[in-house]
Amino acid sequence: MKCVVNLTWDPEASVWVATSDDIPGLVLESGSFDALLERVRFAAPELLEMNSTEIPAVLSFQAERMERIAL
Repeated sequence: MKCVVNLTWDPEASVWVATSDDIPGLVLESGSFDALLERVRFAAPELLEMNSTEIPAVLSFQAERMERIAL
């Protein structure tokens, strides 16, 4: 089973946020991109098991960070 995890930068809170339509209940945040990846890797199997979803799963990370620049 492939689970897509969306990683989005929240500029107002200065944190990365992880969510997933494939992993019910997954909502995590961290100021560090790498730390957030580790948190997702730890939480995903537990959440999938709680939701009686097929394990093992493959995590596919999609990241987006947009920043406004001045010219």
